[in-house]
Amino acid sequence: MATSRSKTSLREDLTCAICFELFKEPVMLGCMHHFCRRCIVSYWKTVRSPVSCPQCRQEFPNKSFQTNYLVAGLVEKVRASSTPGSLKFLEKQLKDHLESQCSMKEAYVSMIREDKDQMEKIRKIGAELQGRVHGDFQALHHFLQVEEEAMMEELKREQEELLQGLERHLEALQVAVRDVEQNINTLRQTASCADQSVLVECRLRFEQCPAPLIFDEDTAHPSLQLSRNKTQVIESDKMIGYTCDAKRFLQCVNILATEGFQSGSHYWEVNVSNNPKWDLGVALESVNRRVRVKLCPENGYWTLRLRNGSRYSAGTQPWTPVTVTTSPGRIGIFLDCEERKVSFYNADNMALLYSFSSGPRGKAFPFFSTCLSERGQKAQAIRILHFPFEWEM
Repeated sequence: MATSRSKTSLREDLTCAICFELFKEPVMLGCMHHFCRRCIVSYWKTVRSPVSCPQCRQEFPNKSFQTNYLVAGLVEKVRASSTPGSLKFLEKQLKDHLESQCSMKEAYVSMIREDKDQMEKIRKIGAELQGRVHGDFQALHHFLQVEEEAMMEELKREQEELLQGLERHLEALQVAVRDVEQNINTLRQTASCADQSVLVECRLRFEQCPAPLIFDEDTAHPSLQLSRNKTQVIESDKMIGYTCDAKRFLQCVNILATEGFQSGSHYWEVNVSNNPKWDLGVALESVNRRVRVKLCPENGYWTLRLRNGSRYSAGTQPWTPVTVTTSPGRIGIFLDCEERKVSFYNADNMALLYSFSSGPRGKAFPFFSTCLSERGQKAQAIRILHFPFEWEM
């Protein structure tokens, strides 16, 4: 309909205002109005000078006009479209377009039908999947419930075992406290005596003297592995992850205890059974733990060492060989901060092995080294002994 109106408007624009027909040889006046050549010539013959536009009445000095070939071409196209042949062509185009639209509608209807079928399939599959998932999760919930009950029972059993162990440990500690209280009076009576033999006699008499030390894992060389209660250390084949700080030994397989001493007297024991090599003693808090140095007082160490399973020596400059008649399974270390003495004992029989008379000035820590094991040789642990017994958590 819009095309029909546009064609009507175009036809009106191409109609001569004199003969009311489509332009024939259209010409354009100076006022831009168009007329048939024959019509404007005939019109001007009927009027006196000056001539004018029959449409807008603009006057012109002479009878002049210009042929407009563009308008002439448009007139020919409009005239051609008004012929019976052009109308049939338009009807054919409309019929083809109608058939195309009907085919498109059928295609859309078919697509809608297919989409509905697909939606129905999806709903059916979705319902099946939901049912399957629901069933699977029900089975999973049942499995988790069974596992939860079993784990709860296991946790209760472990809790009871731990509580029983702690109760036994508590009872033993209470007994130990009573024994210590009974011995304090006797120890006070002999505290004023500086004779080493008296101290040894006290050690032989009171077995609870060893201090309950534990290893400081922050100082351990990365290849050392600690037990859960931190009383045993052994060389490992793999280096563990570690934080790099000034406390940690990085060059030698060394480790310190967590507790340091700078006053009073202190005694602890280390189990070295079956170890062919080790270093034990005390080290100043200020020692450089990132370099490899000789373990001697000049470098802040007071130590006793074993090599090759039988060669004992004290850490002096040069090494001082130590004669041992019976290889000890336990080494006792005695530190007297006021007297600045560091002594080493065979804790199996309390025989004195070696004593430093010029001990550390300042805070010192118990020092331990498993030493690197020889190739093909199994690494052996060293263990701090606690009295009256040791209880593994």
